[in-house]
This record gives sequence, C-alpha cells and structure tokens, in this order.
Amino acid sequence: MSANRGIAAERINLNPEDAEQGLAQLVLTILELLRQLVERQAIKRVEGGTLTEEQIENLGTALLNLEEKMEELKIIFGLEGKDLNIDLGPLGNLM
Repeated sequence: MSANRGIAAERINLNPEDAEQGLAQLVLTILELLRQLVERQAIKRVEGGTLTEEQIENLGTALLNLEEKMEELKIIFGLEGKDLNIDLGPLGNLM
C-alpha cells in the first residue's frame, strides 16, 4: 500500500456500519424533504379550493400515513429528527 493510500484510509471511515447509517440518513433526509414539499403543495391546493372533500380527506390520510412511516424508519435506523438536518458545510444545514 502506498503512503498516499494509507493517509486516505485514515481520513475515510471504512466501517460498514457507519456507511449504512450514513446512507440511511441521506435517504431518509431526501424522503423527508420530499414529504415536506408534498405537504406544502397539498396545503396550497386545499387552500386554493380545487379539491373535493373526499380528495382532502384522502390527502390528509395519505400524508398522515407517510409521516408515521417516516417515524418508523427513523426508529429502525436509530435516527432522530435532528439527524436528518445534514450539514452542507458553507451552504449551511439542509433543512
């Protein structure tokens, strides 16, 4: 192994469990962002009066189910809400 590879390996954490945790954090963060965007769009449509009562009810149920599923996934992967706010360095926090 060259000296450069040794230095790079020291800087990069090659622990498979940490990689799995990081990937889960990234995926759940993206899903949470999408969930929030869908929720905001749904609120705009409800406020705009373009939905029937049945559509509003179905939308509310779907959003509630999605939020519950996200909470389950956070528990499964040992993440908390603050864990999904990924630090993007000079760009600031994601959420």
